[in-house]
Amino acid sequence: MDAGDIDGSLGGEVMILKGSQRSGAKALADHLLNDRDNDHVSCLELRDFSSDQLHGALKEMHAISKATQCKQFMFSLSLNPPQDYIATEQDFLEAADRAEQQLGLSDQPRAIVVHEKEGRRHAHVVWSRIDVDEMKAINLPHFKNKLRDLSRDLFLDHGWVLPDGLATYGNKSPLNFTLEEWQQAKRQGLDPREVKQTFQQAWERCDSQIGFKNALEDRGYFLARGDRRGFVALDVDGNVHSIAKWTGLKTKDVNAKLGSPEKLPSVDETQSELRSKVSDQMRGYIGQIKDRQNNDLDPLRDNLRDMNTAHRDERQKLKTGQKARWAEETKVRSDRLNKGLRGLFDRLTGKGKSIRQQNEMDARKAAKRDQDQRDFMVVEQIKERRTLQREFQKLRRKHIKERNLMAQKIRQTLKTKHSHSPHRERSRTRGPDLSL
Repeated sequence: MDAGDIDGSLGGEVMILKGSQRSGAKALADHLLNDRDNDHVSCLELRDFSSDQLHGALKEMHAISKATQCKQFMFSLSLNPPQDYIATEQDFLEAADRAEQQLGLSDQPRAIVVHEKEGRRHAHVVWSRIDVDEMKAINLPHFKNKLRDLSRDLFLDHGWVLPDGLATYGNKSPLNFTLEEWQQAKRQGLDPREVKQTFQQAWERCDSQIGFKNALEDRGYFLARGDRRGFVALDVDGNVHSIAKWTGLKTKDVNAKLGSPEKLPSVDETQSELRSKVSDQMRGYIGQIKDRQNNDLDPLRDNLRDMNTAHRDERQKLKTGQKARWAEETKVRSDRLNKGLRGLFDRLTGKGKSIRQQNEMDARKAAKRDQDQRDFMVVEQIKERRTLQREFQKLRRKHIKERNLMAQKIRQTLKTKHSHSPHRERSRTRGPDLSL
């Protein structure tokens, strides 16, 4: 299971367990309960806390840590199943149990929060690292390796196809990103997977600096000399991208293929050229494309909002019904136990013990029944959500094609050398031909 929660979903194809030691109880609780960026958020478990709310539970962790010198008093773990698998509550509970055994966090207070987004379901587990008997933090040596090994075991146990990265413990997916890369791409309104693939595909297509330069320009990126004499590329807005970082290569490998960047224009020169050559009409049209594509998604967003509201109502109705039924069944079980002299007689004869055992068995069966009902509802709702998600993906693929064509048109505009050429005259009168 993996993070994806930067949403779910970097990579998204494999179950990788990603954890970290951290502080910031309130910030983490706010993040985990964020229902703006998730279709659904539910608190699956709060174990060994006085509070029955997540904020209160994590605040308890913080309060206990004050008696120690530990600053990162929590261990946070994200659990994300493969894309085509809908995990049950029991799947998450069992994965959390196995993780805490591997890490040495068994019986520590923990919270489990389940997120659903874009037709996928993942979870986050937070443990307290403070051993209250010893009043010191539990050390977690080599936790990354332990989680990697557990990820591999979970794949094998569930019969899922083992990805290369887990099979070899070394092959990093080309679609995994650092937080810096993700944030930079998100600021541009582009999916970082699209950006990274652009650089990697251009690299694979070329065998020289000029070939790489042309391949990038076909997609709206322009090769330049970085401040440290390395290779960088600028987009039409002047944002700088490191070639080594976005191709996933080492700097020495980039230099071996591209040679020296000395003959390339500097970042400042390239930015100046872009500002002077990209016309106001072109910039306005880029904005129009972005606005139209954003508006194209509005009907789907409306459908998603209505679907989320309906799904939340269904879950609340089930929760209310289960709570009422549990109270009724608890009373029935309680009424089986006699009180007064009859209760004393039952204890003497052993009948009371037998009734209590039956009550415990009935309670476990009822809890399992309720859990199965919740899982069934979630599975059916996710199936419905995935149908809508396919519509989102179809429209986004169309938008990608439109942006690629727009990038090619931008390159044609930037290649214009003569201000009074027929092409330039047309640009001045009716704007560039960017019909998509």
